[in-house]
Amino acid sequence: MPDLLLELFCEEIPARMQRKAAEDLKSLVTNALVERGCVYEGAKAFATPRRLALHVAGLPVRQPDLREEKKGPRVGAPEGALQGFLKSAGLTDIAQAQIQSDPKKGDFYVAVVDRPGRAVPEVLAEIVPEIVRGFPWPKSMRWGAGSDKPGALRWVRPLQSILCTFGPETETPDVVRFEIDGMVASDVTRGHRFMAPDLILVRRFEDYVTALDRAKVVLDADRRKEIILADAKTLAFARGLELVEDDGLLEEVAGLVEWPVVLMGSFDESFLEIPGEVVRATIRANQKCFVLRDPATGRLANKFILVSNLEASDGGAAIVAGNERVVRARLSDARHFRELDRKPLPGYEHVPGTLLDQRLAKLRALGIVFHEKLGTQGERIDRIVALAKELAPLVGADPAKAARAAALAKADLVTEMVGEFPEVQGLMGRRYAEQQGEDPSVAAAIEEHYKPQGPSDRVPTDPVSVAVALADKLDTLTGFWAIDEKPTGSKDPFALRRAALGVVRLVLENGLRLALVATFRKANSADIGSDLLSFFHDRLKVYLRDQGARHDLIDAVLASGGAQDDLLMIVRRVEALGRFLDTEDGRNLLAGTKRAANILAIEEKKDGAGAFDAAPDASAFVQDEEKALAAALDSARAEASAAVAREDFAAAMAALARLRPAVDAFFDKVTVNADDAKLRTNRLRLLSTLREATRAVADFSRIQG
Repeated sequence: MPDLLLELFCEEIPARMQRKAAEDLKSLVTNALVERGCVYEGAKAFATPRRLALHVAGLPVRQPDLREEKKGPRVGAPEGALQGFLKSAGLTDIAQAQIQSDPKKGDFYVAVVDRPGRAVPEVLAEIVPEIVRGFPWPKSMRWGAGSDKPGALRWVRPLQSILCTFGPETETPDVVRFEIDGMVASDVTRGHRFMAPDLILVRRFEDYVTALDRAKVVLDADRRKEIILADAKTLAFARGLELVEDDGLLEEVAGLVEWPVVLMGSFDESFLEIPGEVVRATIRANQKCFVLRDPATGRLANKFILVSNLEASDGGAAIVAGNERVVRARLSDARHFRELDRKPLPGYEHVPGTLLDQRLAKLRALGIVFHEKLGTQGERIDRIVALAKELAPLVGADPAKAARAAALAKADLVTEMVGEFPEVQGLMGRRYAEQQGEDPSVAAAIEEHYKPQGPSDRVPTDPVSVAVALADKLDTLTGFWAIDEKPTGSKDPFALRRAALGVVRLVLENGLRLALVATFRKANSADIGSDLLSFFHDRLKVYLRDQGARHDLIDAVLASGGAQDDLLMIVRRVEALGRFLDTEDGRNLLAGTKRAANILAIEEKKDGAGAFDAAPDASAFVQDEEKALAAALDSARAEASAAVAREDFAAAMAALARLRPAVDAFFDKVTVNADDAKLRTNRLRLLSTLREATRAVADFSRIQG
């Protein structure tokens, strides 16, 4: 079957846009083909700095013929309706339509339209120009003569040529003929900009990949990443060093080169006095280079890895020297900023305390706005300090240390180093706090209060860090909830989902007992408790599902009633419920309880909600199985409630498990919907009692299976 090869060749595509653009090209083309009846066997898209490419394998030669039935007006409809139907269906006379009968609507006209399939190259010549003109680049540009005219082509960078071929593997494919703004599709492309700039004739995909490789272009971004990573590790190993891996940087660098050549540069050892994170940040941000470390000490080495886009005649010496000059200049700047931060702050020498206290005074004096409705950073710091002191006893922290750490946590935002390298905020605050003799827990909390910043980030364990991290995140969440700035759909400009997940992880991974609703009130007096708690429940579900918990068990526990604002207790209930349902008694009790709930749901529709909430009349039981279930429920309810009260959920489950024989016997021998109305009501009340007994730990009706 024929294959499609499409390449859109242009000036350099920003690295951050390449992978998504390749996937967009694949989905847009394949979706358009499928919509037109052209199914395919497989498709893969590629991106380099200068091209997007797509290979679609196993396409048909022609579209399938289509037969479409178009329903028209009723027989006897006005002439205007008939003429409109004929025009839309492509008919010239109503006699060309069929008449069909509907028992309810009567006779109506139907046009049967046969549409012969077109050759797939014709289809491609139609859809590719549409896709190119409407391509969803985050940013695009117009260029050249006529770029100011309406409808002028827009592309991420000037589009230079289009390759588009179609044909079977065993034959020479044809060029798909179309034109976009004067560019005619062809079967030629170009190789590397400097090392192989000549035109390359291409037939099919295999030829294309091979020809590009000979022309110093590695088409597959993942292969470029593998080459860079392997060569960098090898070069580092040869010098007795190891690469500090960086997946984000690796992805970016692979998008900057078509032919990766890995080289090593160096800088003066004296720059290693600068915090390693700053060295890494400046080399990464300014030169897109990787840092190396000494495996014996774990400290950074004065070497770095750079990736060139060509094989230089001098072995890369000039390229390395150029990178070294820039790295040296940027590290000199960083060292200068650090020295400035070590000196008293001009204009704030009178502020009592340390250099960080001076920075805090400057932060307050500048009146930097955190949010127009939530005040300045200084006002926010006051809130975080107050909340951290409140939370400290609950997490085992010293309130004075928590307050001190919270007060200094944002002070490094106005240091020279963080001003130049925002990614080291918190870290520099910790370093400066250590230098001025702050308590180790206070210094650690200044850095760690931002954590965890994602699902894989480390969670602080020092109590002072935990107190300040919770205070920082809860102040953010309660503040934005109070001003009704909540996440909506996929939009979360203030990263509130991440903040809530951070609170969830801080609480659970440190085993903390924290009543969230009461804590919300300490952070903000607005009436936001129930709504914000619901948001936390959603984040808890995400966290637990990622840990492998069943979503239905989480829902069952959350629906069991009570405040449900102690996240640790919710998790322990879910875990206990999961273990219980893994046992035979648990599975059988679940089946019986769900059967009771289903019967009650049906009968409550007849008698009304709450019709069977009253306690059953023990004197009205007529069968031993009723009496046995009632007795078992009295015992199990009391035991389970007591176990829940002392937070022994395993014991509560064990108490419920003893209901199983009585429940099985009841459903085996007793007819619930008896003819006697009083007997029926009493038995339904007994089932309602069973339902409520199990709700002490979970709403069993929410559990699947």
